[in-house]
Amino acid sequence: MRRGPFPRRRRPRRPEPEVNIQAGADRRLTSVFAQIGVPAQTPFTPDAFQREAVDAVRQTDCLVTAPTGAGKTWIAEQAIRHIFENGGRAWYACPLKALSNAKFTEFADIFGTANVGILTGDRREQPEAPIIIGTTEILRNQLYDAMHTGIELETDFVVLDEAHFLGDYDRGVVWEEIMIYLPTRVPLLLLSATIGNAKEIADWLSAIRRRECRLIQESQRPVPLYPLYFAPSGTLLPLVSTTPKGKSRLYKKVNDLVNQKKKPSLGPPWGLPPFGDMLDVLRTYDLLPAIFFLKSRADCGNALKRCMRNRIPDDERKTALTRRTDKLLDASPHLQQHKQLWHLQNLGIGAHHSGQLPAWKLLLETLMSEGLLDAVFATSTVAAGVNFPARTILFLNSDRFNGQAFAPLTPTEFHQMTGRAGRRGKDKIGFAIAVPSRFMDARLAARLVSAPASDVTSQIRINFSMVLNLLLSHSPDQVEGLLKRSFATFQLMRSFGPKTPQRMLEQSYRHLWDAFRHHLEFLQDHGYVEPDGRLTEDGTWASQLRVDQPLLIGEGFRRKTFPENDPAILAGVIAAFVNERECDDRLPKKYLPRPLTSAYQRVRKSLTPLARQMHAEGFPFRPLYLRPAAVLYHWARGMDWEMVVELSDLEEGNLAMLILRTADNLRHIRSLAQVFPDAAESAGAAVEAILRDPVITEL
Repeated sequence: MRRGPFPRRRRPRRPEPEVNIQAGADRRLTSVFAQIGVPAQTPFTPDAFQREAVDAVRQTDCLVTAPTGAGKTWIAEQAIRHIFENGGRAWYACPLKALSNAKFTEFADIFGTANVGILTGDRREQPEAPIIIGTTEILRNQLYDAMHTGIELETDFVVLDEAHFLGDYDRGVVWEEIMIYLPTRVPLLLLSATIGNAKEIADWLSAIRRRECRLIQESQRPVPLYPLYFAPSGTLLPLVSTTPKGKSRLYKKVNDLVNQKKKPSLGPPWGLPPFGDMLDVLRTYDLLPAIFFLKSRADCGNALKRCMRNRIPDDERKTALTRRTDKLLDASPHLQQHKQLWHLQNLGIGAHHSGQLPAWKLLLETLMSEGLLDAVFATSTVAAGVNFPARTILFLNSDRFNGQAFAPLTPTEFHQMTGRAGRRGKDKIGFAIAVPSRFMDARLAARLVSAPASDVTSQIRINFSMVLNLLLSHSPDQVEGLLKRSFATFQLMRSFGPKTPQRMLEQSYRHLWDAFRHHLEFLQDHGYVEPDGRLTEDGTWASQLRVDQPLLIGEGFRRKTFPENDPAILAGVIAAFVNERECDDRLPKKYLPRPLTSAYQRVRKSLTPLARQMHAEGFPFRPLYLRPAAVLYHWARGMDWEMVVELSDLEEGNLAMLILRTADNLRHIRSLAQVFPDAAESAGAAVEAILRDPVITEL
């Protein structure tokens, strides 16, 4: 992390012992390594599961589960082509803006630029096009609007990509809402990684949508995976062996290493392994390019320093890499000065994690996909969002941070990482290598190799935005009916068993209904909802604030405490609501102009009573900090990026995310032009002021 305005004392580093590793491989790997190579180029022939899915989706809803790289997008492409050629419209929903951008480019090449639009919040291009690519949140919001206005959703087909996000703790509720609200007339295609309870999801959809949801499952990886173990000596070993009865167990030599009194490790307990030497071993056996999944962002950055000998030996390749990098960075003066650019162009390596700017991560993904890099060092927490494959992935820990603590890898998380190993059309075989370290449980890694995929569980939770938007078009009794259709209710009913008394089945949705009633009563007490369940005038416009803290932001406008005529101050105040981190608000006075601090204090004072009431009722809210408000204020007023990063005490990627999310919130405020015209105009100006290089860069 960058150093903030207040210097921190650094601990002296302990000298790291010399580690001597020599490239070697177990004799059993001779036949495995002989399979390495590029497969012969043959005309594309769809697999059986792809043909089956294309046929199914023309008649029913369809859930397709298959390993990463198996060709799920081809199914969507064929289905969309059928809709498009028959004069229909299609919606392709993605979990990530970066993935939406990539699909937009891909589909524009296939169907023509005039026929494809994109809606992500950051981008709004050709929204009337017959094929729309966008984020799931945008599609969910369009469903809210359609239910409110009574106008049909303008699409004849919906694809939900990465449908296993249904089980994501933070965002799974959006996937579930879409599945519940989507009109039955609109066929639904869900594309997912392999999941344990896919049939349960298909059965649920068949039940609530009154039309069959066909389940198409493919377990075969398009590129076979071979698991290895990187012994401390530098020798590569098979990770597992197969018993005569067909069961997998830890390979004997690995088992002997793990059973030693001293835990095997490729590096010192407090340091990183010799990544440069490891790259030499991988290069010896033609196992590059590689993705290293590490424990922290700091490890990813420090890994680059341990590869200084990994100079690109081929002058032609180095020239090609430099030219391609320079061309991609033409539009971003900031990235041209990136501190890791030298490592990228001279060593063929890079660090990829959420602390990096989105454009930098996209640059690495592009170069890696084009075969110009040897290795990328990434955190395991972004494994699901990495948009590039490699011949080999290496993982140094068998646990992962789940948002609260480090926990053992689940089968799904493990498969997300190993799903990047082996490039379809470029590799005959892929490799996943366990690297011994203090955080590596080799036995767990061996079990995960053959472990079935994890089940997906419902993550639906009631929040104020959901309640307000449902009440736009539904009575409370009708909302109760919607909650009965939730995946959470379906799973709970199934857990009771077929002989469960009806009264117990009726109670299966009660926790959701009680949560809805709790939110409803609070909104009624504060004048957003009438006693009969209809929205008041304030409730109607507040429903358009589809943001993290809609009630507090709505109350701020209702009490006229938000600055409405200064875009920079408005951006700063909204950033305080967006921020999710604890902050040190001690800042030099030169960064705290009176207009900003006065506006911030006025908002805090005005909203404190409501925040206390929310806390007393058990509703979550986040405290407001001054530092993010100061950061966005100065960025909106044109402060230099490096100075803003220093002021924020954040890594560049985190700061960019704060700015992008603030822009999303401001866009919702901009939609309130009929009620708060001055604030809407200021919000629009603020969006324009904060979305500039290097936050927004077109590569």
